[in-house]
Amino acid sequence: MPVVVVGNLTVGGAGKTPLVAWLARFLVEHGRRPGIVARGWGGGARAPREARAGSDPADVGDEPVLLARLAGCPVWVGRRRAEACRALLAQHPACDVIVADDGLQHYALARDLELCVVDARGLGNRLLLPAGPLREPLARLRAVDALIEHGALPPAVSALAPRRFAMRLEGAELVQLGAPGERRPAASFRGRRVHAVAGIGDPQRFFAQLAAFGIDVVPHAFPDHHPFAPADLAFDDDLPIVMTEKDAVKCERFAGPRHWAFPVRAALDPAFGAWLLERLGGPAAA
Repeated sequence: MPVVVVGNLTVGGAGKTPLVAWLARFLVEHGRRPGIVARGWGGGARAPREARAGSDPADVGDEPVLLARLAGCPVWVGRRRAEACRALLAQHPACDVIVADDGLQHYALARDLELCVVDARGLGNRLLLPAGPLREPLARLRAVDALIEHGALPPAVSALAPRRFAMRLEGAELVQLGAPGERRPAASFRGRRVHAVAGIGDPQRFFAQLAAFGIDVVPHAFPDHHPFAPADLAFDDDLPIVMTEKDAVKCERFAGPRHWAFPVRAALDPAFGAWLLERLGGPAAA
């Protein structure tokens, strides 16, 4: 069974989770039966377990809950990815491809394809931890099967990878947490001041996305995977509070009409899907 690993070279966010959700939906649309394994950062679970749409993020992590809602396939978490794979397959034996979220440096898990997401804004001084943000040297890109470019990269970085495909994150609506059916165009908040809350790897990206709609952003950056509590959002005014979809799964239990999420979805170079299917042996037979 093929294993597709999605990862990056830097600490912080680069767009891995939206790409994993895209991969799962794409594979389902082409007749495959994917399953997702993840570490479950921010969750307390040690033994492998399934993450469902209604799971507690404090147990299985925020990103797995979000993936369970978006991907349309089983999602399992575990500190050891290989154990999570075995547990997933025991419960879902029809699964025919595994997608590993944030697994590039988890070398205990064998893999057939490596996809590395790189956002130029996260490269910093291009030095390894702790002197810089890199988990591995940039030369590691020579070994991956494809580089997923989230935004324009310096030519010297792009040239390291054997194949490159562009990705962008798209979003245009705000969703009210207390009433998911209540959706408004993000542009309808143009000129309004809002509290923008982000506990992700790159909060500035989120703030810039909202500002691009003409929204007057009051930024509030929190650590990645922050376990939000009501006090974190107790601002002394009645302004709307807008957050990422990843943060929203942790705030739903105490959300009110002021709380909104800004969902984004990955959009990939059309050539990427064709390349992926070819590497996996084509779509499943009808």
